[in-house]
Amino acid sequence: MTSIDPRIAGFCSEYDEAARLHSTATGRLELERTRELLRRYLPPPPARVLDVGGGPGAHAQWLVEEGYEVHLVDPVQKHVEQACERAPGCVATQGDARQLDFPARSFDVVLLLGPLYHLAERADRLRALREARRVAVQGGVVAAAGISRYSLMQDYTVSAGLSPELLASEVSQVVRTGSYDGSSGFTVVHFHTAAELMQEADEAGLSGVRVHGIEGPGWAYVVAAGRCAGQEEAGAMVADAMATARLADEHGVFHDASAHLLVVGSV
Repeated sequence: MTSIDPRIAGFCSEYDEAARLHSTATGRLELERTRELLRRYLPPPPARVLDVGGGPGAHAQWLVEEGYEVHLVDPVQKHVEQACERAPGCVATQGDARQLDFPARSFDVVLLLGPLYHLAERADRLRALREARRVAVQGGVVAAAGISRYSLMQDYTVSAGLSPELLASEVSQVVRTGSYDGSSGFTVVHFHTAAELMQEADEAGLSGVRVHGIEGPGWAYVVAAGRCAGQEEAGAMVADAMATARLADEHGVFHDASAHLLVVGSV
């Protein structure tokens, strides 16, 4: 397995990723909307799904429950162990998105719902996408997620934390370049624009590429409600945020207003 940035490995080992998509309203919104979008493209079970960088198995869990044959790979051993517990029936092993230990044409679906935003170098992101394409069957589906270039700015804004210093430094840098070194929290991340994510998928050789805004423009309001009024009140907004995301997804101008983006293509 190729090595990952030790800053990312350390963050993933300490951060409770297993709880993220279940303990907050925005996490629920991301999980439910990602699942909704993927169901448009997934072949019927028992198709073979490779969940690359699948973390503690949040998506592997529902895929297994719906009858899919799932193999999860993640570079963090803690995540592999959590995935085995969360998604019984899923095979989980350590692995790196840039060097998958599988023969060509092994899976009907390949998911990369985490790796691309932790690969700071464009060459590494293309390598991961090309590996996903290599191990997918002819006609198979490849779906990859990115974090929106503008989500950091939105997050600080609804937290009333967008100070002049932050605006002039890391926020402006992310908006300009997409690069973030993790020095003020989170970890090393690349923030995509929708156009950039589509371009990388195209360059990796995927066909029929489409991009979606996962949470839609309503996600920031859900964040604000959670911080000001609490998660129960924010949770009441999830259904409306989902409806807004569906409507916004019909108009490409709104894609970048999501916290996360999903690009889908075929082999």
